Amino acid sequence: MKTETLPETPASLIDTSKMSAGQKAALEMAEAARDERNNVGLPASLFFGKPDFSQLLPFPKQTVEDRDQGDAFLTQLRKVLDEHADPDAIDRTGEIPDRLIEELAKIGAFGIKIPVKYGGLGLSQTNYSRAAMLLGSVCGNLAALLSAHQSIGAPQPLLLFGTDEQKDKYLPRCARGEISAFALTENDVGSDPARMATIAVPEGDDFILNGEKLWCTNSLKAGLIVVMARTPTAAKPHATTAFIVETSWPGVEIICRCRFMGLRALYNGVVQFHNVRVPRENILGGEGRGLKVALTTLNTGRITLPAACTGLAKRSLQIATDWAAKRVQWGQPVGKHAAIAEKLARMAADSFAMEAVVHYVSSMVDRDKHADVRLEAAIAKLWGSERAWEIVNDAMQIRGGRGYETADSLRARGESPEPIERMLRDCRINTIFEGSSEIMRLFIAREALDPHLKIGAEVVNSTLPLMRRTKAMFRAAGVYSTWYPRQWLSGSIGHQADALHPALHGDLHLIQKESHRLARTLFHEMVINGPALEKRQVLLGHLVDIGAELFVWSCTLAYAETKITDSATPSTEVEKLLRLVSHFGKLSQHRIQHHYAAMKGGLEKDALRISRDLLK
Repeated sequence: MKTETLPETPASLIDTSKMSAGQKAALEMAEAARDERNNVGLPASLFFGKPDFSQLLPFPKQTVEDRDQGDAFLTQLRKVLDEHADPDAIDRTGEIPDRLIEELAKIGAFGIKIPVKYGGLGLSQTNYSRAAMLLGSVCGNLAALLSAHQSIGAPQPLLLFGTDEQKDKYLPRCARGEISAFALTENDVGSDPARMATIAVPEGDDFILNGEKLWCTNSLKAGLIVVMARTPTAAKPHATTAFIVETSWPGVEIICRCRFMGLRALYNGVVQFHNVRVPRENILGGEGRGLKVALTTLNTGRITLPAACTGLAKRSLQIATDWAAKRVQWGQPVGKHAAIAEKLARMAADSFAMEAVVHYVSSMVDRDKHADVRLEAAIAKLWGSERAWEIVNDAMQIRGGRGYETADSLRARGESPEPIERMLRDCRINTIFEGSSEIMRLFIAREALDPHLKIGAEVVNSTLPLMRRTKAMFRAAGVYSTWYPRQWLSGSIGHQADALHPALHGDLHLIQKESHRLARTLFHEMVINGPALEKRQVLLGHLVDIGAELFVWSCTLAYAETKITDSATPSTEVEKLLRLVSHFGKLSQHRIQHHYAAMKGGLEKDALRISRDLLK
């Protein structure tokens, strides 16, 4: 998507005059922490009606050398899991054995992406995602332990924002197996950091840290915690700063371990900081830039979650398929009955699509460690976590009573101890972890609207002078006079389609057509609702889901091409793959039409009225 004509947007461009003080503070914090770069990735281009498939086609392939490095580590990881991990026992006892943690540390599982010079394995994001897929297929608790340590714990923000001194001091400790954590959430602070109560006050060369953090994953085992705290100044009363805090320091205390429906061995707790003296040299990313550190870390860290979800989804599909093939009802295997066949086909298609997205977003990071993947990672997390939940839920339905029965119970009576019940419990948190689905939709909507805000937000901003608004109106009219008519034209995809198998060309044209329709609809809603569009969260959610479907659909086509052109893929498998991808396209079209229908149903207004009645 070309953005040369779009003017830069200062945070003040958004009209905050009708907002409460709390709303204004939260919005200004979020805007100040946004990545200031124009988002020019494939998802942004799809939302704007100018799909740029050149970023996707040909699909980025993992090099032979990189894959071999990943294979070597995955072989070691599988061996450790086979010999030392009992996921059902971990779930039953709520503890990960120390011996297992030691064995994982020995093979470098706590430093997968940490550069070799700091004692890590120095593997790529793609290989890290492959490891997350394996862990997600075996044990959600282990996936959470390693992900919370490496994806959002100390290693990731250190690699992105750490000074050379900080990296030299802490990365070798992390690589050796010293567990780390990330502390942002508080009792009254989920996705609204403007209400953060944890505070750090300067005193000489140190900061004095006081406060309490909730749901800090890995905190019970952590030696290091990246802590977000307010560091208010007269000019910026809501400024936040990220600190590296060592749990051995005086004043750091774990006061409670939190227990959950799933992930029963999650070392998650409530952490208190009482007059903790933190050296100024332990600030990450600069004073007052804490929210920037947090959001940027989460952008890349989010990739791990859909990777683990992909592993879980593929394992669920395998269990469901095995059962559907051998369970006979009414004279034939249940998998041949249409009701079950429909579920299996959807599970297979969505699992393949999840894998495609994870590989694509991972490859973006491998090409550029500082790549802007905020939209790609957010969609991967949103779409992947919701599909994984549907897939494991369908697997339980297909397994019936045996899906609902625990693995221990199945084992005790001599049946194969398939852990669908445990996997369902462990999977449920994924639509909440690292940004709930609702927050993800708002985040993605803000990014999708960004080009339009750059073009026309000044027109409706009542806080700006009339002359400036008038100039903005003429400027916007000039842009939209050429942009809008193009959204009604099908256009040509050009040589990009040549990179795909002929059977996939039609789907690529459909994606382009639906991209134009999405862009038109988004524009129409902006004109109709004006600044009030941000309050139409259900409407925005449907538009986000449509854009997500188009992005995932695109990745699926391109990823399938890599399988088709692989010389090791037999022709019979190519035929099966084309059927699978064609089915996914039909599923995407169905889901897209559902979202458009829901937007016209009037349910949003009804729901708001009923909700107000209930809240009274």
